[in-house]
Amino acid sequence: MPDPPTPDLLVQAVALHRALRLAEAEPLYQRILTAQPNHFDALHMLGVIRHQQGRNPEALDLIGRALAARPSSAWAHSNIGLVLRALTRHAEAVASFERALQLDPNDVDTIINLGGTLFALARYEEALAAAERVLALDPGWAEAFNLRGNVLQETGRLAEALASYDRAVAIDPDHTVFCNRGSALQALNQHREAIASYDRAVALKHDYADAHWNGALARLCIGDLPGGFAKFEWRWRTGDGGPSFRQPLWLGAQPLSGKTILLYAEQGVGDCLQFARYVPLVTERGAQVLLAVHRELKALLSDLADEIFAEGEALPPFDLRCPLLSLPLAFGTTLATIPADVPYVRADEERAARWQARLGASASLRVGLVWSGNPAHKNDRRRSISFDQLAPLLAAPGVQFVSLQKEVRPSDAEAMGRSPLIDLAAELHDFADTAAVVASLDLIISVDTAVAHLAGAMGKPVWVLLPFSPDWRWLLERHDSPWYPSAQLFRQPRIGDWASVIARVAEKLRYRVDLR
Repeated sequence: MPDPPTPDLLVQAVALHRALRLAEAEPLYQRILTAQPNHFDALHMLGVIRHQQGRNPEALDLIGRALAARPSSAWAHSNIGLVLRALTRHAEAVASFERALQLDPNDVDTIINLGGTLFALARYEEALAAAERVLALDPGWAEAFNLRGNVLQETGRLAEALASYDRAVAIDPDHTVFCNRGSALQALNQHREAIASYDRAVALKHDYADAHWNGALARLCIGDLPGGFAKFEWRWRTGDGGPSFRQPLWLGAQPLSGKTILLYAEQGVGDCLQFARYVPLVTERGAQVLLAVHRELKALLSDLADEIFAEGEALPPFDLRCPLLSLPLAFGTTLATIPADVPYVRADEERAARWQARLGASASLRVGLVWSGNPAHKNDRRRSISFDQLAPLLAAPGVQFVSLQKEVRPSDAEAMGRSPLIDLAAELHDFADTAAVVASLDLIISVDTAVAHLAGAMGKPVWVLLPFSPDWRWLLERHDSPWYPSAQLFRQPRIGDWASVIARVAEKLRYRVDLR
């Protein structure tokens, strides 16, 4: 039977642990557990090590066993909340943090962790209350000002969010707060100030991918395409790293003559449509081009490359590879050199003829309409419009509206059902169908969605409705797009002001009808 552990062994283990010498602390905790399998401190602290190592299922088991030995430990309840949050079991994490606070109501670390988890659950009022609770206990707690700023930014109170971030960095100039502050400045359309804030974050943590990535978007928005696309490569370090290939990445340096290169989609359908313009340029360099795209784009883009594949399909051998959104960097794109030779996407003639017959003859101006995008998009609440907000537009005389809205939200369905729109959603099976319908229309009016990119790529007149702080590709202030010569941009003059945008579009549409 092993000798019982001495108190000094635990003290030594904890000291090593606090010094982050985890590999030395771990065997000491294990020695204690060999002699006393239910030793609370050894179970608890070994569980914390497992959490620090990212081995969260093991951490959950160990800290759970510690709590079985001592259920009154607020510290252990709080730590198991951190583990549950790391496992994205946020609701359970909230319950653990709340149990910890029942035992120790004024533990600011637990309160701030509770607030961050509530924020992840979009329970913003409760998250804000948690931040305020911490600040009532300790007005100098920078992390609470940061959480407060995050909640205020997410709920559209941007000036207050910025002030809260400023309080946080005055107390502790942390790189994450400078990054969050940059996001608030971007949302206020203060992109140069945002870049300065992101640069402060990078100065504090040189490999901080989120700050590099957000800085890329801000640079692109002000038209600094070379600087923006250079930093755009940091996107691979902000998430899962993208698809894994053993073939070298091509960014313009290697000759392509006689080589086979894979160009592949990333991010959304709209991104793929926008950057598919570069595929012929790669072909011109002498490469055999394989193109992998979203399944719903395969038929539409089949003429662009030597071979085309839907994502997930088996690929033949290739020598080099390049994601579509890295092609602007590979070609050294500036505002003056954007390849904007449209159309570079065309509807299939037979499909277009069928849709023209399906719609029939009309003396009215035919206008395709899209008012909302993917609800899962992080900026959806700013870029999508509810159907009832379109009422002034739908009242325009001499116009036949055709809905190109693939998915109608339940909140829009009733109002849409009472409208005179021709609804084609159930008949649009892929983007080749959508392109064929677009070819039969006179004009597309769309929020910032894939259909806007499709119309622009086809050279079809398209009016794009943009929020106050737009996606980077639409730049700032201008009413045209260097990416899409056939596009006109209608921007919110103030945050959330769709009413004035719709009024301007309705007026412009009436003028367009009068010209017929």
